[in-house]
Amino acid sequence: MTPKEMATLIERKAKDYNYKRFLASSKEAERYYRNENDILQRSRKLREIEPLRNADNRIPRNFHGFLVNQKAAYLFTAPPLFDVGEKQTNLKIAEILGDRYAKVCKDLCVNASNSSIAWLHYWVTEEGTFEYAVVDSKQILPIFSSDLNQRLVALLRTYQILDESDGKEVVIWEYWTEKESFIFRTKTNGTFHLDLQYDSFYSDPSHREDGYYLSHEYGEVPFIPFYNNNIEKNDLNDIKPLIDAYDKVFSGFLNDLEDTQEIIFVLTNYGGTDLEEFLQDLKKYKTIRLEDDGSGEGKGGLETLTISIPVEAREKFLEMTRKAIFEQGMGVDPDPQKFGTASGVALKYLYSLLELKAGFMETEFKLGFARLIRAICRYLGVTCERIIQTWTRTAVTNDTELAEICQKSVGIVSTESILKAHPFVEDVEKEKEQLEVEEQEAQKKADIYTGMFQKTKQGVEKDSGDAE
Repeated sequence: MTPKEMATLIERKAKDYNYKRFLASSKEAERYYRNENDILQRSRKLREIEPLRNADNRIPRNFHGFLVNQKAAYLFTAPPLFDVGEKQTNLKIAEILGDRYAKVCKDLCVNASNSSIAWLHYWVTEEGTFEYAVVDSKQILPIFSSDLNQRLVALLRTYQILDESDGKEVVIWEYWTEKESFIFRTKTNGTFHLDLQYDSFYSDPSHREDGYYLSHEYGEVPFIPFYNNNIEKNDLNDIKPLIDAYDKVFSGFLNDLEDTQEIIFVLTNYGGTDLEEFLQDLKKYKTIRLEDDGSGEGKGGLETLTISIPVEAREKFLEMTRKAIFEQGMGVDPDPQKFGTASGVALKYLYSLLELKAGFMETEFKLGFARLIRAICRYLGVTCERIIQTWTRTAVTNDTELAEICQKSVGIVSTESILKAHPFVEDVEKEKEQLEVEEQEAQKKADIYTGMFQKTKQGVEKDSGDAE
């Protein structure tokens, strides 16, 4: 690919309406995830035209962030386990995934929930180690095949770095195919697609007449998509209007509470000289002087103006909106009144919507994790035909009830199935190994006891024979 062809591709993609809409939607969802809701950007002019209303509290509620974190914790507190059918290969895969694997899973979940898709990039370093990392979804422009399988045939990634030579921002463009990648960069002057300069950040890049490139042997574009659901939709779309309505009513309620503390006095024929004297008399003597206009009709008087607050209506609205947010967002409301001493069946019912949402994500993520494991197997030089993925949910459970069920299932189902369902077991393989160790120790103790018993018996028999 020549720089001119690269510039044409960038210019065409930058003008793509769907990509611009994707960027706007992702940025909005990430803003709500950080609890920077629209109410914080509301104009003050609407309240300035109402003289009785001075308070301007703007309190966002982070429902979106809570629901996304709830799903991430539910799915990936215990990250998926993989089995390719060979124990040593499983250990090598676990070693390559490393300690940060659980965090990567949660980051993928958060990115997919906010941007409808998350991306994982893997590569082999110059030292020969396999590495992988989550890439910001807003940096990626994928190019899929036009057939029904929609295979990823190329990918364009753009991001900014700081040029150490002059301290200016530099835009990096990476174009990846199944066999090679092209790396370009340009200053952030707004004309990158017209005057594109190319360079490479690899220590020993190959060189062709049309520019710098890096060939690879991954066999595919080394970027893996992780979709949020089957319709490629983020988690904010369904609940944003409800969150905005809740923020508006909640903040308005607090504003009214503050405004009611400001009482406006309406004075008729006040006998004092100024308002400062009126306030001092009211504070000191609890009385004020009022006059008559002399006609007998224009008597002095004092009235107050206050703001009435429809408390019951607002409480009902906030309650209904909160319920709708958790229903539309398919989450679990953490209200303690909903849990209590609920049984296992009741708890499963509370998690039913979250389980549906998690199930859609699990289906999409399984495809992405399968590609990652196969890439690791290619790196290890082993054959990987079938991958068994074990997913574990993290939810509020009735541990006593589950433990009793496991105890009653002994002799009916296999020990491995019981271990997988037991609430105290986190790693089935480690638990099986520990059980084997304890069985061996118990057998040793039994053998020692049996040997001592036989020696004692033989000694008794010998003494009995000597006595005869």
